[in-house]
Amino acid sequence: MTPKRLEEMRTDLWTSMLLLWIICVPCAFMNPLVNRSESLDQTVSAMGLHGPAEGHGPLTRAKRGWVWNQMFVLEEFSGPDPILVGRLHTDLDIGNKNLKYVLSGEGAGTIFAINEKTGDIHAMKRLDREEKAEYTLTAQVIDRDTNVPLEPPSEFIIKVQDINDNAPEFNNGPYQATVPEMSQVGTSVTKVTATDADDPVYGNSARLVYSILEGQPYFSIDPNTAVIKIALQGMDREMREEYLVVIQAKDMGGHMGGLSGTTTVTITLTDVNDNPPKFAKSLYEFVIPEDLSIGQPGGKVKANDRDLGENAKSSYNIISGDEKDIFEITTDSQTQEGILRLKKPLDFETRKSYSLRVEATNVNFDPQFSTGVPFKDTATVKIAVEDADEPPVFGQPSYLVEVHENTAINTVIEQVTAHDPDVTGSLVRYFIDRHTDLERQFNINVDDGRITLAKPLDRETDMWHNITVTATEVRNHSQISRAIVGIKVLDINDNAPEFAANYETFLCENGKPGQVIQTISAVDKDDPKNGHFFIYSLVPEMLNNPNFTITDNKANNSINILAKHDTFRRQKQEMYFLPIVVSDNGNPPMSSTNTLTIRVCGCSKEGAIQSCNVEAYVLPIGLSMGALIAILACIILLLVIVVLFVTLRRHKNEPLIIKDDEDVRENIIRYDDEGGGEEDTEAFDIATLQNPDGINGYLPRKDIKPDLQFMPRQAQHSGPNGVDVDEFINVRLHEADNDPTAPPYDSIQIYGYEGRGSVAGSLSSLETASSDSDQNYDYLREWGPRFRRLGELYSVGESDKEP
Repeated sequence: MTPKRLEEMRTDLWTSMLLLWIICVPCAFMNPLVNRSESLDQTVSAMGLHGPAEGHGPLTRAKRGWVWNQMFVLEEFSGPDPILVGRLHTDLDIGNKNLKYVLSGEGAGTIFAINEKTGDIHAMKRLDREEKAEYTLTAQVIDRDTNVPLEPPSEFIIKVQDINDNAPEFNNGPYQATVPEMSQVGTSVTKVTATDADDPVYGNSARLVYSILEGQPYFSIDPNTAVIKIALQGMDREMREEYLVVIQAKDMGGHMGGLSGTTTVTITLTDVNDNPPKFAKSLYEFVIPEDLSIGQPGGKVKANDRDLGENAKSSYNIISGDEKDIFEITTDSQTQEGILRLKKPLDFETRKSYSLRVEATNVNFDPQFSTGVPFKDTATVKIAVEDADEPPVFGQPSYLVEVHENTAINTVIEQVTAHDPDVTGSLVRYFIDRHTDLERQFNINVDDGRITLAKPLDRETDMWHNITVTATEVRNHSQISRAIVGIKVLDINDNAPEFAANYETFLCENGKPGQVIQTISAVDKDDPKNGHFFIYSLVPEMLNNPNFTITDNKANNSINILAKHDTFRRQKQEMYFLPIVVSDNGNPPMSSTNTLTIRVCGCSKEGAIQSCNVEAYVLPIGLSMGALIAILACIILLLVIVVLFVTLRRHKNEPLIIKDDEDVRENIIRYDDEGGGEEDTEAFDIATLQNPDGINGYLPRKDIKPDLQFMPRQAQHSGPNGVDVDEFINVRLHEADNDPTAPPYDSIQIYGYEGRGSVAGSLSSLETASSDSDQNYDYLREWGPRFRRLGELYSVGESDKEP
C-alpha cells in the first residue's frame, strides 16, 4: 500500500471519529446560553455541567435571552431507537418539576420530538438530506400547570448531515460525438458531465473523478474536467468509422468505497479528403459507331474514391490522344462516372481507332493529407470506330441560284451532286421535297441531280424559292440526305408603270388658269438596278387639249395637271376625262395609258368645294338631292311596313281551309257525352262529318300553293245491294295519302261516309229509337270477308234469343 493511500485512510479515520464525537456528545455548546453579560460561572451553570455555587444566593436577571447554535443529525440513520439530536436546558430548571419544554416549527411532533421534562430532542424518522437539508424550529419553556411562557421563544436550526448515499449520474447520456479522422493526438472530442446529489461542501461525497472503462487506446479523458480527447495518431475512417467509449464517474475522489456511475459515448469519425481517386482498371476499350450523334455518350469510366460526399468528387480530363478535339469527357454528378462524348462526328473511312489518356482528379484537394502522394490517377481508353451505313453526302450543304424571270421552261438552272461515303459506294437518286415546292415550279433529274424549270417564273409574285433536294441511296432507301437550294428570281422589265392610286380630281368653276388641280405619280412592279424613271405624256390625239395641260416634276417622278382657262361650268359639262401615257426607262420600255377623271364642282370664294352635281341648281334652296332621297326612302319604308302588317293580320285571321261552314274542330263542345247515334245532332252537326260538298270537289289550302292540281274523283254511288265498304275505305285512304294539297296537320278524313240514300244502317250499336231485337245483321255478311265474322256473331246472338 502506498504512503499516499495510507495518508488518505488516516484522514478518513480522523474524520469518522470527529463525526462520532459530534453525534454522541451533544455538549453544552449546542444548549442555550445566557446573556453575554453573565459571568462564566453562570454560563457553566446554564450548561448544566454542575449546580449553582455554594453560598451564592439567587441571581437577579432583567430578561432571559436565548442564543442557539446549530444542531446536526446524520441522514439515513436507521437504528432501532430514535436518534438523540440534542438537549435543551434552561437555568430555571433547578429541580422545578413545573417546567415544560415545548417544540414547534418544521417537523415538530412528526419528525422531531422533545422530552417535555428533560428537553431532549430525538429524530423519529429516517432523514434524507437530498430531500431537505435543514429544519427551522422554535423552543420555549412554559409553566406545566398554567401553560404560561416562562421565557420568550427562541429559534434554532437542525441540519441534516450528509453521508455518501448517492451515486454519480450522467443526466445527458448516452452521448454522441464526432471528430475528423486523422486528427492529432490531444484533439478534443467532447465533454461529459455527471452530477452527485450529495453535499459538495461536506467531505468528499460529491467529489467526482472520471475514467475510461472502454475505448482505450483510442481515446482518453481528463479525470477532473471530463474532456474526451484523441489518444491515438492516424485514426482512419476508412478502416473503422465508429467507436463506443464507456466513461465512469466515481465520487469520494475516486477512493475505495466511493459510488460510481457510467455512460456511453458513441464517437464517429467524419471524413476528410485523405484518399485519392483510383481507376478500377488501367485500360478501357469501347466500340463506337461512326454515326453516333454529337453529344451522345460513347462510353463510361469510373475512378473510385474511398472518401465520402464532397471529398469523393472527381473531375475527368483527356490529357493526350485527342489532337483533333473529337472527344470530351464529363462527370456524372450522381454516379461520379466519367462520360465520354463526341464533340465532332466520326468517320470510319478517315480514322478507325483512337487511344486516349484520361485523368481523374479530386475536386476538393486538401494538401495536409496528401503526404506526398498525387491525388489523381490515369487510365488508357481505346476506341474502335465501327463502320455504319451513312447517308449520301452533298457536295455542299446549300446552293444559291440566280435565274431571270423570263427563263424558258425546261432550262437547267442548277445541278446538285451527292455521293455515298461508305466503302461500298451505293448509287444515289435525287428528288425534290414537294412540301417545299407546292406549286411544282421545278423538276430534278433523279440520276444526275439537274434542276430544271417546270413553270414560268414571276419575280413580282415570288422573288425567292427555297426548295429542299434529297439524295437517297439506291441500296438502302432509309439513308437520305437533304440540301437547301435557294433560287433568286432576277427581274426583267415586264411590267408597265401605272398610276400610284385611283385619283379623284375636282376642279372649281371659279378656278384660275394655270392652277394645279392634281399631282400624279406612278409605280412600277419591276425593280431596275438604277431605279425608276417615268415619262408622262398625253395621248397623241389630245396633245392640243384646250382644257388641261401637264408639267413634269423631274425631282420625284411626278407631274402636275393644270387647268388652261376659268370657264368651266357644270351645266355645260360636269366631267372631263384626261388620258395620260406613262412610260418607264426599261429595256424594252413599257408604257400604259391611264385615264384621269376630273369633275367640275361649285366652290366658295376661298376655294372650298361645295357641290359637284348639276342637280344642285334645280333643287329647292337649302335642300340637296341627298336629303330628298333620304326622305323618300323613309316614306317608302313606312309604306312597306304598313302594307306588310295589314297583310299579315288578314292572313292570320283567315282559316287554312276555305269552306263555308265553321271548322269541324271548333264544333266539339263536350267530351263526356254519350252519343245518341246518327239521329242525335245536338252535340255536333253530322252533316259536317259526312261533308257531302266534298264529293264534287276538293278543299284548297290558303297557306300553300300546290305544285300539282289535285283532280278529284267522281263520286261513287253505291247501289242498294252492292256496297263494298273495304274497297271504299282503301280508295279514300289512297287519295288522302297522295293528295298534294293535304294540310300539314292532323285532320279529319271522312272514311265512314255512307253516301246519300244508302240502304245500310248505322254501324253504331247505340240506337235512340230501336233495340237489339229490331236489328237484322244478315247484311253484314255481304260487306266482304272482314265483316263476315261480325255478322256471324250477331246472328248467333239473335238465334240464342229466339227460343
